[in-house]
Amino acid sequence: MKLHELRPATGSRQRATRKGQGIGSGLGKTAGRGHKGQKSRSGGGVRPGFEGGQMPLQRRVPKRGFNNKWRKDIVIVNTGQLNQFDNGTVITPELLREAGLIKRYGDGVKLLAQGDLEKSLTIKLHAVSQAAAEKITTAGGKVEVI
Repeated sequence: MKLHELRPATGSRQRATRKGQGIGSGLGKTAGRGHKGQKSRSGGGVRPGFEGGQMPLQRRVPKRGFNNKWRKDIVIVNTGQLNQFDNGTVITPELLREAGLIKRYGDGVKLLAQGDLEKSLTIKLHAVSQAAAEKITTAGGKVEVI
């Protein structure tokens, strides 16, 4: 069997009905749209969500909360999670993603001070909390904000 010999199963594909092809076709003249009215016209019909003048569901349901369009999506990593790396490793967002500690970069990666750090590491992240920076320097590491 070759690619050009592949065919769909018989009867699985049916030709689309061609409308407006004369009286004998069964769907000639009005092409199954009936006579007159909004839905029989070309471009006729109502917009999505229109409920015939009744107040639409989208407007009947009360709105709740607040969505801040300037909100930054910061991804968090804790110092305790960094113990899996060897001494002297340079920690970057790319390395954290490869190690499976984060799934995405978002608008930045921030290091927080949860957990203890026993390794001396060089940290190159978008943000580091003050307490996390102290833990890193006391363990013999360095902090750089990118």
